[in-house]
Amino acid sequence: MDLIISLIPLLPLAGFILIGVLNKKLPKGMVGIISNTTVLSSFIISFYLFLSFIKGADSYSTELFPWINAGGLHLGLSFMVDHLTAVMLLVITGVGFLIHVYSIGYMQHDEDYPRFMSYLNLFVFFMLLLVMGSNYVVMFAGWEGVGLCSYLLIGFWFKNTDYNNAGRKAFVMNRIGDFGFLLGMFLIYQTFSSLDYKEVFEAAKNYPKGDPTITAITLLLFVGAVGKSAQIPLYTWLPDAMAGPTPVSALIHAATMVTAGVYMVIRSNVLYMLSPFSGEVVAFIGMITALMAATIGLKQNDIKKVLAYSTVSQLGFMFVALGVGAYTTGLFHVVTHAFFKALLFLCAGSVIHAMGGEQDIRRMGGLKKYLPVTHITFLMGVLAISGIPLFSGFFSKDEILAATWVHSPLMFVVMAFTSLLTAVYMFRLYWLTFHGDFRGTHHQQEHLHESPSVMTAPLMVLAILSVIGGFMGMPHWMSEKLGVHHVFNEFVAPVIYSPKEFILSHTFDFSLLIGTIVALAAVYYFTRKMYVADKVVPEEDSETKSFQKVLANKYYVDEIYDAVIRKPLDAISEMFYKIFDINIIDGIVNGIPKVTNLTASAARMLQTGRLGIYLVVMVIGVIYLFAFKLLL
Repeated sequence: MDLIISLIPLLPLAGFILIGVLNKKLPKGMVGIISNTTVLSSFIISFYLFLSFIKGADSYSTELFPWINAGGLHLGLSFMVDHLTAVMLLVITGVGFLIHVYSIGYMQHDEDYPRFMSYLNLFVFFMLLLVMGSNYVVMFAGWEGVGLCSYLLIGFWFKNTDYNNAGRKAFVMNRIGDFGFLLGMFLIYQTFSSLDYKEVFEAAKNYPKGDPTITAITLLLFVGAVGKSAQIPLYTWLPDAMAGPTPVSALIHAATMVTAGVYMVIRSNVLYMLSPFSGEVVAFIGMITALMAATIGLKQNDIKKVLAYSTVSQLGFMFVALGVGAYTTGLFHVVTHAFFKALLFLCAGSVIHAMGGEQDIRRMGGLKKYLPVTHITFLMGVLAISGIPLFSGFFSKDEILAATWVHSPLMFVVMAFTSLLTAVYMFRLYWLTFHGDFRGTHHQQEHLHESPSVMTAPLMVLAILSVIGGFMGMPHWMSEKLGVHHVFNEFVAPVIYSPKEFILSHTFDFSLLIGTIVALAAVYYFTRKMYVADKVVPEEDSETKSFQKVLANKYYVDEIYDAVIRKPLDAISEMFYKIFDINIIDGIVNGIPKVTNLTASAARMLQTGRLGIYLVVMVIGVIYLFAFKLLL
């Protein structure tokens, strides 16, 4: 079993090394086979382990080799696979494999196709390392690795300066969060003399609720989660990360990497359950992020930017669930979100592919008849993320809303309103893209065509998962009717410390269901009337009303950061450059050769080449020595 577990991350790593070394010497077909086969093999092994857990297995652990032996710290490069890890493995390798398949069609005409596929394999390796590590150090190694891969893939088309800047922005902002994560790890070791999960969590159970040390640890770890999972105030890197190829957006910025922070909090649930204050902070940051990102999404016109802000908002939903103690619910939304958000991004890629690179939805329209498979699968994704009953997003979102109602009715109102906004901007995106008249150029219209089957097949699979994926977590009233349990909660429960129950009355459940149906029906009607019947299309200069302009410009957060942080730092750097660097550092560096030159010039005067002068100097020296001896 040790070998089988180790193969899960090592197979994608082998794919990266093989493709990276041989690179363009390999035929493109072989590149696709290697990259896809390694991830598919990891998925098959992960599924085998998943089945073993269903049959009653507890957890598996293995150590590849001793890694760190310093003082009292003894850690190995070791893996642990339990119920939580098993879920994440299926998401990473399953959705990752579908995106790898899609990438064959989307990227095969790119001259750097082998480099792209090798980067995808490397990302999968680091993501698997992150979720499989049995201690915080291995998790952090994977954490930093996915950050590196994010930088490489966002700036994949590095000849474009804007793309490089987007990659650099993601890298820097993630390092801010990672600094908090590191401090949290240092404090964990100082407190528990270990960084191994089992040892830390077992020792933490002896601490009382509200212990200030535990609170400090959880807040520092959450800083890391804020950076990696794009929460306020470190969220601005994710929308800019859309500069990367669309499969990158689907894999890293929708289905896997950005959920790393969510996974870390769930893995550390023992610590967070002991710190109610940290839970409130997590829930509050998640709520504000979800609402703010949803309002920004209402006025974005780039198809990928709309989905990017949707991702930020949905991550906020997940953190709200974690903050109120509904850890299994947050993980449930991670899974359903991976299905429908990967689907939506890949459908967006199919649209961009058909439009010759165009991403502005104001220049689309009427694509329904040209892209039938993309259209129907995109619609499935929209219905899922909007929370239409019986689609996957409905089950996980309603669980989150139910949990927030138990925790705080005010938070419930905010999150319900945010959920409604999600439906508004997603249906706006759908109508403007696929319905009405085509608003692009005649040349674009002539070349509109459905994507090849290698791209549409993953869309179909993800669409099916977006439709049926929620039934593994049916609400209490539905499971009672069907005589089944909430299988997802039951599966993950063994890794959750002191799980909370959020079972509400049937009256509330049915009220929430009816309210959801009525609200979504209203959204469907009014958005269809506006964007299809009335043919309203946002114009370039129409966002002139004050608040609409604020939303279109994303609350000017980037501009505020630029004015408050970047420009003052640039000014300070310029001052230190002119005063300290040029005058002192350069003065010392340049002064040494000047002194040397002056000394050498003076000494050179003695080297005249005249024998008479040398004899005179020698005689003077001898006289001086005699005089010196006599005086002594």
